[in-house]
Amino acid sequence: MNNITPAESVDTNATPEAQQAPAAPATEAAPASASAAAAPEANEAQPADEAAPAAAAAQPAKAAGAGLSPRALLKQLQQDFPAFRDCLPLSIGIDKQLLARMPGLDRKVMRAALGIHTGSMRYLRAMEKAKVRYDLDGTAGAEVPDTHRAHAKEQLQQRFKKEAERKKAERDAAAAEEANRLRQEKLQALASKFSKN
Repeated sequence: MNNITPAESVDTNATPEAQQAPAAPATEAAPASASAAAAPEANEAQPADEAAPAAAAAQPAKAAGAGLSPRALLKQLQQDFPAFRDCLPLSIGIDKQLLARMPGLDRKVMRAALGIHTGSMRYLRAMEKAKVRYDLDGTAGAEVPDTHRAHAKEQLQQRFKKEAERKKAERDAAAAEEANRLRQEKLQALASKFSKN
C-alpha cells in the first residue's frame, strides 16, 4: 500500500477543475517521449514476427484511459475495479496504483475522475462509516482514521446545508414571483375598473 502526504491526496472539497494537476514538467515528459522514440528502433531490429506481438501488447497500455473525459474514465474504472464499482473507501496512494495498472493514463484526467468519485455523496456516505480502506481489487488495507470519517461527515453536512439553502431560495423566489403576479393582476383589475368610468 502506498503512502502519500496530505499534499498529494485528492481534495474532496475542490471542484474537478481545481483537482486537476498542473501540467507535467518538460523533464518528466522527455524520458517518456525518448523511450517512445526508441521503441520503433528496437522493433525494427527484431524479426517481423516478434515485432508484431510487442507492438500489439503496447497498444492496450497506451489506449487504457487515453483520450477519455474524467466521467468516461470514472465509468471505466467502475467497470474494471471492485473498489470503484462498490464505492469502497480508497487506499491512500490509489493514484499510484492506477498509474501502475494503466501506464498511458493522463494524470490530469485521472485526478479529475478521482475528485468526482471521492466527492460523490455515495462515496462520502461510505467514508463516514468506513473502518478500512481498499486497494483497486477490493482487498482491505489500512484503517480509516477518525479524522477522515469526521471530514466525510462534515462534507455531507455542508452539502445538505447548501441543498437546503438552495431549495429555500427557490421557494422564496417562487413565492415572490407569485406575489408579484397577484399584485399585477390587482393593478390591472383596478385599472380596468377605473377606465370604464
